[in-house]
Amino acid sequence: MPSSRRSETENLPQGVTPEALQDEERRARRLRLVVDITSTVLMQGRLTREEAEDIVATARKCVLDLFPDKEDTFELILAPRFERLMNEFVGPRVPKRILPFRPRLPR
Repeated sequence: MPSSRRSETENLPQGVTPEALQDEERRARRLRLVVDITSTVLMQGRLTREEAEDIVATARKCVLDLFPDKEDTFELILAPRFERLMNEFVGPRVPKRILPFRPRLPR
C-alpha cells in the first residue's frame, strides 16, 4: 500500500542531498550541546573570571569548528549570552587599576 506521506527527498530544497541535511542536523545538535554545557558550567561551576573566559573561548572554538563561516553570528548571539552568564554567576570583569595621570611640575 503506497504511503500518503511524501518521501523525505521530495521535500528537500533543490540541490540539497539527504546526507548534507543529516550533516547539518548533526552539527546543529552538537552546537546546542556545546552551548548548553557551557551555559550550565558557567552557572554552576563556581569559577574564577579567567576560568570562565577560558571555557567560553573553548566553546567559541568548538562552534567555529562546526560552522567556520559563522563567526559574526557567534559574536552577535552567543557571546552576549555567555557574557551575561559570566557577569551574573561568575562576577563582572574587574577593570585593571590605572594610576591617574599627574602633570609634570615645571622646573
